Amino acid sequence: MPDPSLSQAIKEAYAAAPSDVVILHTLELRHPSFVDDDGNTTAIRVVRDHADLTARLESGAPLDGGATVTFVALAFDLSLPPIDTAPVPEITVTLDNVSREIIRHLDAAVATQDKIEITYRPFLSTDKEGPQMDPPITLVLTEVEANALQVTGRARMLDVGNKAFPSETYTAKRFPGLAR
Repeated sequence: MPDPSLSQAIKEAYAAAPSDVVILHTLELRHPSFVDDDGNTTAIRVVRDHADLTARLESGAPLDGGATVTFVALAFDLSLPPIDTAPVPEITVTLDNVSREIIRHLDAAVATQDKIEITYRPFLSTDKEGPQMDPPITLVLTEVEANALQVTGRARMLDVGNKAFPSETYTAKRFPGLAR
């Protein structure tokens, strides 16, 4: 089944596989506890390549939308979720040879209840003015395991089937009229 979120350029690159066009797979991990040395919220951005990538994010990106950012070269493995009728698509993401900085950010994230979001964006080596998927795939990272060599986690799409409806929870504290 074709993916309507892919641009025509990346569809052609997948179909024709020209030798001068490389598809650059990137990941962005976000969490409220990921902060830089100045205390500003930041993200872990990696590219599956041998060199760092400087590229422009889409204007609707959750962090640094429309800005030119750097993705650090890092070996990682992932398989994109299938486009089918599965209830909640799930993938496994493995980051190899992780740095101390990534481990520091993940350790900070463990101490909170917030979820780690992960966004996959494909770029073309010939067009770094925006990702070739609109909107990019955003998943929630769960079951993260880290050792000295790699970090592995399961990522799944937002599970709207198990989300409360209406999303507002009525409590006696917020709505005193409920208490007798």
